[in-house]
Amino acid sequence: MLLITGASGGLGRLIAERLEGRPDVLLGTRAPAGVPGAGRRVDFDDPDSLPDAFAGVDTLLLISAGYGEDDTVVARHEAAISAAEKAGVAHIVYTSLSGDGDHLPYALAHRWTERRLRRSAVRWTILRNGLYAELLARLAAPGEDGRITAPLGDGRLAAVARADLAEVAVRVATDPAPHTGRVYELVGERPLGGADLADAVSASYEPVSLASARAALAASGAAPFRIPMLTGTCSAVAHGFLDGAGLQGDLRRLLGREPRPALEVYAELVRG
Repeated sequence: MLLITGASGGLGRLIAERLEGRPDVLLGTRAPAGVPGAGRRVDFDDPDSLPDAFAGVDTLLLISAGYGEDDTVVARHEAAISAAEKAGVAHIVYTSLSGDGDHLPYALAHRWTERRLRRSAVRWTILRNGLYAELLARLAAPGEDGRITAPLGDGRLAAVARADLAEVAVRVATDPAPHTGRVYELVGERPLGGADLADAVSASYEPVSLASARAALAASGAAPFRIPMLTGTCSAVAHGFLDGAGLQGDLRRLLGREPRPALEVYAELVRG
């Protein structure tokens, strides 16, 4: 039996759609009543609920619960892995962060979880997902004046279509044995810069400073932990740390086809 956590979230929902109707798949979420199909309540903030949630599960697709401060996320992942060990889960497939993301403010919880899996008695596979093309559509959408002002400098991001990551997760989680002990880097093949984004949607690229972007986010009412997450991501792109250099190949190999161009995803979302 395969259990997918976070089945109501963005990536989890795409994975669940691809496995809809399979009797050997369970969907886990905090509110299973809102999820079609066989759902179980999986709440990492309520560790006492996890033994029942993981009962009878052979493979756990652990989609990172990354929205929160590091201590919160680490506690969630520790609860999940400990409960899986006690429940006799044989294999955990974890959606982590690409290897070039170590400079990001939210990398620590991912790397901690990878270390925890390596120490566990459970077989594991780590899917190091690159940043979504969909994220670019939020970070770097043109304003009403037709300008893209995200502080990306001259840097480039090896963004990847979220649907491709969902497809890889399905392939690995439904047949995990060949992937035991493997770490896959799943980044886009063509890194994108601000000028590429602007050309794709007939906009102009006029990046502001990181300080200006941080002030705008603070004024927007964003949760405090999200402000360094977003500005830190822009800074990492601008300074050349997220271009995927040396990490390409696993995505195409696991898909068995050419990945969907991230620029295409970006343009579709921005144009609506």
